[in-house]
Amino acid sequence: MGQTRVKVLKPEAQEKETIETQVKKGKKKKALYLPKARIYINANFNNTIITLTDDKGNVIAWSSAGHAGLKHTKKGTPFAGTKAMEVLLNKMEDINIDELEIYTKGVGPGRETALRVLFSKNYNVSLLQDITPIPFGGPTKPKPRRV
Repeated sequence: MGQTRVKVLKPEAQEKETIETQVKKGKKKKALYLPKARIYINANFNNTIITLTDDKGNVIAWSSAGHAGLKHTKKGTPFAGTKAMEVLLNKMEDINIDELEIYTKGVGPGRETALRVLFSKNYNVSLLQDITPIPFGGPTKPKPRRV
């Protein structure tokens, strides 16, 4: 009754398709370019969290002492700050960054050691700022008790 349509491919076309599929199999990572990036180091007594963002504040990569493989009280040590920064720097290898701004927050022990690891690499740091919140004003103290 009806004829089935069969499309015959030329042998040359088949060879081209196989070559294209072989090229597509090898995944190649795209190198990300950022003219200006920010690193936020949030260091408290229990953990050190480091975040890499672009200049608008969109998170690109992050790391923490727990993410680096440390547990419990070891996360609040200076060694944990170095490990967290090393993990983030490994993630940053594929990213081309012209200029870095560093913002530190908190008084934890991992803050300065994380900065030392970052300065040991040759990145162009344009700003280093401490954004630790400092209380001011606040509630008034109660009056002394009269007896």
